[in-house]
Amino acid sequence: MARKKYSPEETLRALYNLQYIDSRIDRMREVRGELPMEVKDLEDEMEGLNRRVEKIEEEMAEVNHLILEKKNIIEESKSTIKKYEEQQKNVRNNREFDSLNKEIEYQELEAQLAEKRIKENLLKIDSKKEILQEVKDQFSAKEEALDAKKKELKEIVAETEKEEKILLEESEKASKSIDDRLLRAYKRIRGASKNGLAVVPVERGASGGSFIKIPPQIQLDIAARKKIIVDEHSGRILVDAELAEEQNTKMSRKLTRVLKA
Repeated sequence: MARKKYSPEETLRALYNLQYIDSRIDRMREVRGELPMEVKDLEDEMEGLNRRVEKIEEEMAEVNHLILEKKNIIEESKSTIKKYEEQQKNVRNNREFDSLNKEIEYQELEAQLAEKRIKENLLKIDSKKEILQEVKDQFSAKEEALDAKKKELKEIVAETEKEEKILLEESEKASKSIDDRLLRAYKRIRGASKNGLAVVPVERGASGGSFIKIPPQIQLDIAARKKIIVDEHSGRILVDAELAEEQNTKMSRKLTRVLKA
């Protein structure tokens, strides 16, 4: 089925309608501001803190395992010393006694070294406990901030969700009245513009939002609505102020009616 042909004026009106709707969507999203991004950043930070908590807990588990190993060494040393002391009671000469004595001294040194390592590792545990508590406190603070941001975002979305859905549908409808090539140009201009404006009216002889005067002949061509004219300085599509005013009124009434339905 062949696509309906639209006159230049009909196309200009459709373009202006599309801009009107898209600008309204933009303003609605501005109300949300940076909230969605802030929520995502907080979620990422909390995920990072969670990973840090897991890492610290794993490190503490490793240190506790080392402490347990050292305690086992002490117990083994005590048992071995006791055994050697019993053997000393039955030695036949001084050489055997001295040999057992050296083994006892060695086991005592092993036990002392293990005790030293236990104390060192207990200090590590205490240090890690402090760090762990700091990280958990940070997590709690982030969680509280996230809950507040989510609540704020939910309230804003609840207020605007229905309207945005309707506006997006209206934007899609308006897009169907515009040639594909021109629609791509509109989206490209809009994407390159800081305020999202691709279609602007001529105000006081200049492109909307600009102070650069448009030559009188071009102003007449714009008012004639016989062709699509692009501002050579801003790259935006230009419409005359009367058309803009007419479409502002029509679109305002239409959207009010649609949103109330």
